[in-house]
Amino acid sequence: SDLPSPFAYLLTIHLKEGRNLVIRDRCGTSDPYVKFKLNGKTLYKSKVVYKNLNPVWDETVVLPVQTLDQKLWIKVYDRDLTSSDFMGSAFVALTELELNRTTEQTLKLEDPNSLEDDMGVIVLNLSLAVKQGDFKRNNKIWQSFYCEKNSIALSFNVSSSLPPNKGLFNHPLSNKILPVSKRFMRSTRLSDSLRKNQLWNGLVTITLLEGKNIPGRGLAEIFILLKLGDQRYKSKTLCKSANPQWREQFDFHYFSDRKDMLDIEVWRKDNKKHEELLGTCQVDIAALPTKQTNCLELPLEKHPGSLLMLITVAPCTGVSISDLCVCPLGDPSERQQISQRYCIKNSFRDIKDIGFLQVKVLKAVDLLAADFAGKSDPFCVLELGNDSLQTHTVYKNLNPEWNKVFTFPIKDIHDVLEVTVFDEDGDKPPDFLGKVAIPLLSVKTGKQSCYTLKNKDLERASKGVIYLELDVLFNPVKASIRTFKPREKRFTEENRKFSKKILSRNVDRVKKITMAIWNTIQFLRSCFLWESTVKSMTAFVVFVVTVWSVELYMVPLALLVLFAYNFSLITTGKVNNTQDAQASKVELMGLDEDEDEDDKESEKKGLIDRIHMVQEIIIAVQTILEEIASFGERIKNTFNWTVPFLSVLACLVLAAATVVLYFIPLRYIVLIWGINKFTKKLRNPYAIDNNELLDFLSRVPSDVQ
Repeated sequence: SDLPSPFAYLLTIHLKEGRNLVIRDRCGTSDPYVKFKLNGKTLYKSKVVYKNLNPVWDETVVLPVQTLDQKLWIKVYDRDLTSSDFMGSAFVALTELELNRTTEQTLKLEDPNSLEDDMGVIVLNLSLAVKQGDFKRNNKIWQSFYCEKNSIALSFNVSSSLPPNKGLFNHPLSNKILPVSKRFMRSTRLSDSLRKNQLWNGLVTITLLEGKNIPGRGLAEIFILLKLGDQRYKSKTLCKSANPQWREQFDFHYFSDRKDMLDIEVWRKDNKKHEELLGTCQVDIAALPTKQTNCLELPLEKHPGSLLMLITVAPCTGVSISDLCVCPLGDPSERQQISQRYCIKNSFRDIKDIGFLQVKVLKAVDLLAADFAGKSDPFCVLELGNDSLQTHTVYKNLNPEWNKVFTFPIKDIHDVLEVTVFDEDGDKPPDFLGKVAIPLLSVKTGKQSCYTLKNKDLERASKGVIYLELDVLFNPVKASIRTFKPREKRFTEENRKFSKKILSRNVDRVKKITMAIWNTIQFLRSCFLWESTVKSMTAFVVFVVTVWSVELYMVPLALLVLFAYNFSLITTGKVNNTQDAQASKVELMGLDEDEDEDDKESEKKGLIDRIHMVQEIIIAVQTILEEIASFGERIKNTFNWTVPFLSVLACLVLAAATVVLYFIPLRYIVLIWGINKFTKKLRNPYAIDNNELLDFLSRVPSDVQ
């Protein structure tokens, strides 16, 4: 501990396995991973081994240690959709380790807050060595390299007087000779294999219609999981019946060279939230004819019952990755051809092809340093709905230049492009460096822009900026029609976590809406009570005139007047339609929860089942409050011209409704509506019901969004 170097020791940890770990999932297993901590800081996090109580990690990491008067904590967690459940911990006093000797440790896991006596053990090898040599002598050449086998980033000094064994370094922890990795010398060009693995060339559209004679017992809920490669969807959950009807549509990316099978699982969930697999079936997508709808009734394997669904396989264009010199919109003739495809006269041709997005990812500046050497290995991931593409990795650079062009087909003009910068970390999950979200309707076409990176929840600024240039071409008629149809479902994501601050914020949002309604009721009440003679007399005259002269067509006309009034306030500068968003941004500050705080909370958990039940109830309340608040805020933001495209679209619909109600009697309109509803199933047995008004409002952002 008296050595002068700020990091005088190197501790090598070989995490081997776990044995007889505790159960944390309802299905009778766990998804364990391990964290190593020194001085309360997490220095390493292992990969997750899914569905295994005897996991084998076989990972090695080298950690710098300044003094030996501290403890190495080993903490095991279960990766859950809602939170990480604590599975026990153990520690090793560094003073008990012998220098330059590898010892195997079998550590018993404990948790003082748990009722479980035996929580299993963790097996690992530990080796402690003194950092060799004076690293500041002679003319040194600094080189960074990776231990390829375990993907551990290390940094060594190489003296100019190296022995002539080419490309070899002496490992300071043992006498083994390790080959120098050439990863840091890789070309910055995107490899053909990476490009090929990202670009899908087809779209598989699945319409889940109904189940027939699905097995089950008691009061239970049924849902379906669909998997194609690494893409997953979960259907809505229905109450148990022998013939449940889902009527949902899902879109999968199809890679013709992978020959993936579509896996379908039927699950049952009871009141105690226990899940049980009721049956499975598979579909060979490659065997289906393309460009036509295939109606399939799929029997469940080894179980009674079947599923009825429609599957369509269609080719997909518009997805590409290229260099700056060959970008699609850079060629005038190709740009003209793409623009022609989305002109007004082609509004009713290929109605699903709404638009075209081109993104130039140029460079980033002043990124966070994620490695011990003060550098990062950054790459970008671009996401548009369920579509995702990524750049190559630029190694050992905080100011990377990618200079790549990505193109996406636009399926919904109200989608948001998310660009996330990660640090590559070998075989382990990449480290987050920053993120930016850009609504397509806010894009300034053809202009290079500099965006400040934010944290994961987009609540506050992170370190660094990224330079992008975006081009959006779309057909407004197709985009308007798509607005009144259901939004594309997202691939299966982690469930929401409970947050006291988010719950408090949602309560405040609902309270504001409730107060606005209450104030309106109080105003009407004061008019009835003649608290102000002038106000009550004015209200009485308006009431009489309105009731006497009002016609049904005046209702949408009055809403049009409200739109016009708000638009005039915005154009004159009396009201800023971004005030609510800015206020929400202020409220959002401080919502980040530190990872270590989450760890402490999870360690205090006892009586797991009871806490799960309470947590699910609270999350449900939190979600319901958010939906209520968002619904009210979206109505307000429609009239406030928060998204001009949507407000203009609403004005056009209201103008059309005014004209229709003026010329056509109400009884005829109701009659046409009723006939359409009653005959819809007869005309199209596989039609998917939807509410156009709710689909429209789902595109309007809430104040928090």
